[in-house]
Amino acid sequence: MLQIARMDCSTDNGQARREATGKNQDGMEELIWAELRQCFDPEIPLNIVDLGLVYSVSVHDGQANVRMTLTSPGCHLGGQIAGNVQERLLALDAIQEANVELVWDPPWHQSMISPDGRKTLGLEAV
Repeated sequence: MLQIARMDCSTDNGQARREATGKNQDGMEELIWAELRQCFDPEIPLNIVDLGLVYSVSVHDGQANVRMTLTSPGCHLGGQIAGNVQERLLALDAIQEANVELVWDPPWHQSMISPDGRKTLGLEAV
């Protein structure tokens, strides 16, 4: 199991930090899910949420925890995808620490793709 450590968020690469103040716990989780929908697998034109790669999100006292998987354990872009998730979460003002845990159980399969994702990828039955 690969766990990505907290990244230094002192530099922002010119990107303004997103506002997340005044959100309750549920509101923060919704905001995090929205951010995760902006993260894409570089090889598949679909966000990681609709791909079914994100298993859970939790937030407590400024710490976001994401459990996710990849389309295959041998995915050579796993570090890049997990790093992108972490960067996006750390860009939220209310998040001081973001942990991304890559897990392999349950293994990902195409049935985990959302109905909208299936439509986007042309996987819907005709």
